[in-house]
Amino acid sequence: MDPAPTRDDRVLGYTRGLSTFIVPFLVAAFVILYLFPDHTARIWAWTIPTTMTSMVLASAYLGGAYFFVRVFREQEWHRTGTGFLAVTTFATLLGIATLLHWDKFLHSHLAFWLWAGLYFTTPFLVIGAWLANRRYAVPPAAGDVVLRPAERWVIAAVGLAPLVTGVVMFLAPHAVIDRWPWTLTPLTCRVVAAVFCLGGAGVGVLVDPRWTSLRLMLQVEVMMLVLILVAAVRARDEMISGRALSWPLLVGLLAMLAGSAYLWTAYELRPRPVAPAA
Repeated sequence: MDPAPTRDDRVLGYTRGLSTFIVPFLVAAFVILYLFPDHTARIWAWTIPTTMTSMVLASAYLGGAYFFVRVFREQEWHRTGTGFLAVTTFATLLGIATLLHWDKFLHSHLAFWLWAGLYFTTPFLVIGAWLANRRYAVPPAAGDVVLRPAERWVIAAVGLAPLVTGVVMFLAPHAVIDRWPWTLTPLTCRVVAAVFCLGGAGVGVLVDPRWTSLRLMLQVEVMMLVLILVAAVRARDEMISGRALSWPLLVGLLAMLAGSAYLWTAYELRPRPVAPAA
């Protein structure tokens, strides 16, 4: 029987290598979709009919690029672990969406084959990294700065909301399309759903309440939210007035930004000890 691994919170070389491999693809995808959102018919894996959808997906790519750059540089696994589960969910849903809407993709484009190759393999590679690294993870200990119980439950609820929204959008896109603030197709609805499911990373605070485990997730979230709000201004002509989910979506995004600002101020700018973790 192999001896139990030393729990030193290390980030494995495999995980660093995987992060290095993924980042260039994410940066290139961001540049294409955020800077040239109306050129997808020529340079993307499929034609995205609205620039808002292109830029929402791009926000996830830049957030992901930042995340994996930080993983490469990180020395402590617990600071990044939750994000790997969110990325696995995101990549898995996009892989499934590709199979469900195979005929909508531009099979003659190199971008499509890169897309298919990545989303048919990345879920397994990323969850593999999570499984390998968690064997070395260090649990919360006395002296760690942890979130207050009320804060943990609020963060988990906020994380659960986009996760549930994403699941509904993915499983029943036709129930959402007519209520969404901009035009969606079944494929783009499922793609936006995958982006929303990234928010499920917030639920991880119920398992690991350390501020250091949430800190990177919060940075990625703020980056994505700002990019989405800027995208909404850029694509304002695509917004459809009177849609049922327009105001709830906007208020939700702004509330998440406000909550993130509170947490950053409370724990980063004015750090304070909280009751030790059990």
